[in-house]
Amino acid sequence: MPEWLAEHGIGESRYARILSGEIVEARILLDGVARAGARCTARLVSVRPLAIAEADGQQFLLPKGAKGISEGQELVIEVTREAIPGAEPWKRPLAVVANEGEEAPPPLDAEALPFPSPSDPLGQAGWLDLLEEARSGIVRFDGGELRISPTPAMTLIDVDGYLPPLELALAGAEAAARAILRLDIGGSIGIDLPTVAGKAERQSIASAIDSILPQPFERTAVNGFGFVQLVRPRARASLVELAQDRPPFEARALLRRAATEAPGAKRLIGNPMLIALLEQKPEWIDSLSRQIGGAVTLRSDASLPIHGGYAEKV
Repeated sequence: MPEWLAEHGIGESRYARILSGEIVEARILLDGVARAGARCTARLVSVRPLAIAEADGQQFLLPKGAKGISEGQELVIEVTREAIPGAEPWKRPLAVVANEGEEAPPPLDAEALPFPSPSDPLGQAGWLDLLEEARSGIVRFDGGELRISPTPAMTLIDVDGYLPPLELALAGAEAAARAILRLDIGGSIGIDLPTVAGKAERQSIASAIDSILPQPFERTAVNGFGFVQLVRPRARASLVELAQDRPPFEARALLRRAATEAPGAKRLIGNPMLIALLEQKPEWIDSLSRQIGGAVTLRSDASLPIHGGYAEKV
């Protein structure tokens, strides 16, 4: 049986690996975004200063270039990193020229769940709590909390709490490693831990990270100031990065909540930015209407925060 569960919702597909009733790993894949590992036929539109290929109206950077291929020629590319939210051009999706004869990597082996479902396995495992961690960047653990901040250079994780320094550093390192998996954080990651004296103690903190994070990843030693840097493969945006794009993130979350509640006609009530986005997505509203078996209307309420949308029966 696959370890992962998949829930194909409106505008996104949600993936979770659940152990002992808790989500230990999760992914959100957006509809319309070329997924890491996918192969497609593209056209090379530029070779200098950057090699750029275009497929289905989307541009992909080719960091390794496209040797032997001229501008305007077709080529087969394999996506290595999905588009990352943000305006920086270097955060566009990345790809490589696919090698002939090599098969594309298999997709994630996941059991597709019926959705909506009265049992709601993802909801029972804490999907709403996971989304709150992503939007707030705060992850609590016994004795302290993590504050996760995505930056253009790396994702920073600050560890704070009330335990003695070594205990807090060990607990924080373990919590950070779990949060990295749970929130699908890749790329360069910096963890700021309490300062701990002693090489052996700092090595035990590093070992705590190694015991939880699966390979492949690289890390530095924990330095005398309590800082350790990790580098993991980065195939897509983390849940924390997706949550930075607030209106779409909150709109998709609201649609999921509306679909899992009692069926029948509903009115979605939310912040004006949220409602404005939904008005631009009639296909999302139509999909929800089919899922709940009733008409869906919208109402704007400026008193609500962006994450405070809700559905009411009509």
